[in-house]
Amino acid sequence: MSETEVTVYVVSDSAGDTGELAVRAAAAQFHPLQVHIRRIGFIQTEEAIDTVVDTAASDNSVLLYTLVIPHLRERMTERAAAKGVTTIDLLGPLIGNMERLFGRPSRHEPGLNHVLDAGYFRKVEAVEFAVRYDDARDVAGIGKADIVLTGVSRTSKTPLSMVLAHKTLKVANVPLVPELVPPRELFLVDPGKVIGLTIRPNALNAIRKERLKALGLPDSASYATAERIEQELEYADRIMKKIGCVVIDVSNKAVEETASLILDHLQNR
Repeated sequence: MSETEVTVYVVSDSAGDTGELAVRAAAAQFHPLQVHIRRIGFIQTEEAIDTVVDTAASDNSVLLYTLVIPHLRERMTERAAAKGVTTIDLLGPLIGNMERLFGRPSRHEPGLNHVLDAGYFRKVEAVEFAVRYDDARDVAGIGKADIVLTGVSRTSKTPLSMVLAHKTLKVANVPLVPELVPPRELFLVDPGKVIGLTIRPNALNAIRKERLKALGLPDSASYATAERIEQELEYADRIMKKIGCVVIDVSNKAVEETASLILDHLQNR
């Protein structure tokens, strides 16, 4: 195993989403160490357990598993010990403690958190809403939305819409550009539903230059100049003050952090 790289096999008798999210969250604490995740889902047999343990042993990797079927967990423990593979049982101890706390056995059924219930369909509907009303393609969405995001280009409006959609919130977003008059609906909607997104000029400058590079364009384009950025931010600030909405500075904030601030705002309304 390299001192700068590690491979983690995420093994599950369901899709493996939980394990992968946990590994990614933990791996972020060890930057710049590179953590490569290999997800192996829907494990149903002991033979499949043997195969993945043998594979992990061959390249000196770590195994994290979210197995709720007892005999598969037991096989994982035995096989990994025999092969000298480091394992992390993410759900086993938690389920065991909850069984003792509740005084009853768990159902031992994989995939229960993916059941297609009403919440799942609300999430799908919210994601479809965010796609349809992204970037003010249809201003009718402003009045229908639970949240309306507004701000200049590259303030994370679209990714924020998706994160909030996974919380079952319907989100529309409206870009603010000095040359374009904002839709009148933006001023008619309840300002408590509108979230203005701002950012420090130097942070926006860096983001836009990276965006231009990704598109194969020179970073000297007017889109990323200090003058243009100042102009856009001043214009956006005037519009947000006119709306009377809450404004969040997204400089150096992860999308999830900004989403959490928005959710707190909604709860405190």
